[in-house]
Amino acid sequence: MPTGLKASSSTVAIGFSVPESAANTFTQGSVDLNLSPLDREVFVVLAVNIDPESPDGVAATNTAVNCSLTTTSQTAISTLANSNCLAVANERIRAKGFVDAGVGFTTQSLETPPATLEYIGIIATNDFFVQVQGVNNTLQKGCSGKLYGYRAIASADIYAALVQSEVLSA
Repeated sequence: MPTGLKASSSTVAIGFSVPESAANTFTQGSVDLNLSPLDREVFVVLAVNIDPESPDGVAATNTAVNCSLTTTSQTAISTLANSNCLAVANERIRAKGFVDAGVGFTTQSLETPPATLEYIGIIATNDFFVQVQGVNNTLQKGCSGKLYGYRAIASADIYAALVQSEVLSA
């Protein structure tokens, strides 16, 4: 248990799904955690499973579906270099120069953290954000997944620091 926090729930899984608004268009969805700021409630993230849809196989064209999950709103797909990014996943088909649909590749952050980690992030504000964007697809794509964690009550000073850190790093 992180210092200054006291668990107020057992582990919960929160499902999400975000479709693109149009093919190859950055789209962001938010998921409300219904946290109580008056009770200084935060969400301790234990693991994230994020699954992008498969990109379209188009001859001689590279295609992709890129997704990220962040604690703050973004204007583009995020990377793990962003301190507010908890998970990324990318499905790619490399076909440039191929007459067929090419070869598929998948990259993603760990779905489950190593056993030595107590948690992978703390969400102090009321929601988290999921971003998706396809590249060179003929149809709309999307992503879905689950966020695993538990609710906790923070001491006043820890809560203030977590909220300030999250909001100021947006």
